[in-house]
Amino acid sequence: MIELADSFWKLLLPGIRVTIPLTAISFTCGLIIALLVALVQVAKIPVARQAARFYVWIIRGTPMIVQLFVVYFGLPSIGIRLAAFPSAVIVFSLSVGAYCSETIRAAIESIPRGQMEACYCVGMTFWQGMTRVVIPQAMRAAFPPLSNSLIGLVKDTSLAYSVAVVEILATAQRIAARTYDYFWLYCEAGLIYLIFSTVLTYVQRAIERRMERRH
Repeated sequence: MIELADSFWKLLLPGIRVTIPLTAISFTCGLIIALLVALVQVAKIPVARQAARFYVWIIRGTPMIVQLFVVYFGLPSIGIRLAAFPSAVIVFSLSVGAYCSETIRAAIESIPRGQMEACYCVGMTFWQGMTRVVIPQAMRAAFPPLSNSLIGLVKDTSLAYSVAVVEILATAQRIAARTYDYFWLYCEAGLIYLIFSTVLTYVQRAIERRMERRH
């Protein structure tokens, strides 16, 4: 039991130092990408709209681990070398951007068109109407699915071990290679991911209740 307790803290430390920053940076960058892609599609800018759809199609249609391999192992063959952590951030950000852009787009399109028409009537441009009126309402509707995407990203960061990012799962594998106690170490790794996801779930519910009271 002492050894298991010791290994738990050895797994938790990479979770705090690597998994949480990787999740936070990737999700923040991904949300920015998602919002831009959603706005481009809603604005119906011909060439940009097709490019956005192509990007979403590629990212959603290929496995994330393949994308990680392409960025980390594939790009050096054409002269582009990236460290493991930035490679993971790029892939996770692009993935979040593709999936969340559809969530945000659907939320924007759920807002009655009359609101944009009212914005035009008072002299606002398309972008002003979107940023001041439509997007604040759309983000409130999109908050639950976006929160689910964040929780999913926490678990997806476990794939970063495949490109040598020393996060929770990679640390568990290294310890297990010495102790051969694979079962309990992998269970501990799963428990840490469960703890992180549970905390985020409670935070999500608290924010939702607060938003409902304000609304």
